Amino acid sequence: MAAISYRIELPEPHTHYYHVTLTIPAPAAVQELSLPAWIPGSYLLREFARHLSLLTARQGRQDLQVEQLDKSRWQVRCSGRAALVLRYRVYAFDSSVRTAFLDSQRGFFNGTSLCLRVHGREPGEHIVSFGRLPVGWQVATAMDGPATGQYSQYGPYSASSYEELLDHPFELGAFWRGQFEAGGARHEFVVSGAWANLDGERLLRDAQRICETQIAFWHGPVAKRREAVPFKRYVFLLNAVDEGYGGLEHRASTALIAPRRNLPRQGFAETSDGYVQLLGLISHEYFHTWNVKRMKPAEFAVLDYDRENYTELLWFFEGFTSYYDELMLVRSGLIDEARYLKLLAATVTGVLGTPGRQVHSLAQASFEAWTKYYRPDENTPNATISYYGKGALLALTLDMSLRSQPEKTAKPSRAAKAATLDTVMRGLWQHSQGGPITEADILAQLAQSGPGGPELAVQAAQWVHGTEDFPLPALLARLGVQWSNDTPNLAQRLGLRVSESALTGVQIKQVLAGSAAQRAGLSAGDELLACNGWRLRRLDDALLSLPAKQVRLQLLLSRDQRVLELAVDLPETSLQSPAAGTPVRLSSADKAPARVAALRRAWLVG
Repeated sequence: MAAISYRIELPEPHTHYYHVTLTIPAPAAVQELSLPAWIPGSYLLREFARHLSLLTARQGRQDLQVEQLDKSRWQVRCSGRAALVLRYRVYAFDSSVRTAFLDSQRGFFNGTSLCLRVHGREPGEHIVSFGRLPVGWQVATAMDGPATGQYSQYGPYSASSYEELLDHPFELGAFWRGQFEAGGARHEFVVSGAWANLDGERLLRDAQRICETQIAFWHGPVAKRREAVPFKRYVFLLNAVDEGYGGLEHRASTALIAPRRNLPRQGFAETSDGYVQLLGLISHEYFHTWNVKRMKPAEFAVLDYDRENYTELLWFFEGFTSYYDELMLVRSGLIDEARYLKLLAATVTGVLGTPGRQVHSLAQASFEAWTKYYRPDENTPNATISYYGKGALLALTLDMSLRSQPEKTAKPSRAAKAATLDTVMRGLWQHSQGGPITEADILAQLAQSGPGGPELAVQAAQWVHGTEDFPLPALLARLGVQWSNDTPNLAQRLGLRVSESALTGVQIKQVLAGSAAQRAGLSAGDELLACNGWRLRRLDDALLSLPAKQVRLQLLLSRDQRVLELAVDLPETSLQSPAAGTPVRLSSADKAPARVAALRRAWLVG
């Protein structure tokens, strides 16, 4: 049957409207259409149909009525088998990676925002083509085009199904581009919005090292053939902005957004913290090519785009990916051991400073991502835990447990000696043949990882469905990583999360459960004006107002236009008895035994 086709036009980009013409050869007598309510990888109903308007239908010279069935479904009663042509427009002014954007400088869209689903025709070919584009604009996508790998202004670009169509975002504009090879496949990099001094060669070089390291992780160090990699080519679509950060994985591409100041610049050889963050984002989304886009929760084998799709496994697919994203940076030689341990310590600090970890399990946090993680409010830290952060720490815990099996236990089995989380991940990939898996599959693979595997699998299930903290200090010590505590700042001591500005002063964003701030009656939304008679611009300045040996802060605050006074007693804290949220420091032991140092090197080198 002839393909479903979408012609996308941009007559006035500055109005932020895409104009779409959808042609359906041989439609059904009553043809139903819909637009997805969410996009895979971002677990929130975003109701993309709210941006669609002026939907009309026509067969030949006959106008047909379009009947709306609900918030995102329509139907058209057709006359015969002549092609049904629908026209509509979509408002696009969201610069995130999840939706669509258009202005006079740039365009970007996911199919979930622009492309109506033609019910009953989902398995067939779907093609996308473009009308006239602004002068100098080009098109970038991983979808097959008229000449794969070449940037065509018009298309057509072809997908084998509606589901594949939705998995190929498009970038439009006058962007920078480059390419490299990894694992026998071509990788392309597109950057929109970068400054003129972008060091594109360094970006390509570093991205290539990440990709090669990950391909070797999944397929072995000799994986240089195109057949080993589950895509023909891969495209990074990076939107550089003033403020913004995030990514969304796709089967052969990823959409990224990051501050342009974090990009590498010509003439600057240092590796800034911002650039490391960008490299970690690239690593995270690329790892998803295997871990969630192919090996995925069994519940995601067939997706329902109209409603929530629940799974308890986001701790694995997002959390374990978060563990490996920065680990791959040190394994690829882009950061050193000390910098990696600093990044890891930040994750530990963030998790331990979140009271919600004691009331919400990883499985629950995964299942309720639709209503909790993706709809944060002032109470979120008290009600849930990030399956990204705590999931990463679970991966670390399991990896340390496997790598540090007592030597006498590991001797009877060669497999036990080699057991690591790396081997568990590769075992899952091979067992599932890159397809759906369940929690039982993950636990079974752990149970097979050596003599201690069965006990570790039982413990892992308890960690996933319980709320206890992981025994990380002792496990890290087995690999020669020392755990210590830094001095907390005042917000951490009080249990506050605040924003500070010279103009607006100190604003309380969140009050953590069980904290000194909560006991004193502070609330999210409070503006802290003064402490002990002194005006506040920065929260830590409150300590400067304290007389010697005094531990009580007399706070003047504004709440709903009322000025109130509250007294807050500083909790006792020391490095030996840290307060909740106290920063954690991780460092390599200087005089670790040779076996311990070898275990640590094996972990970090891979």
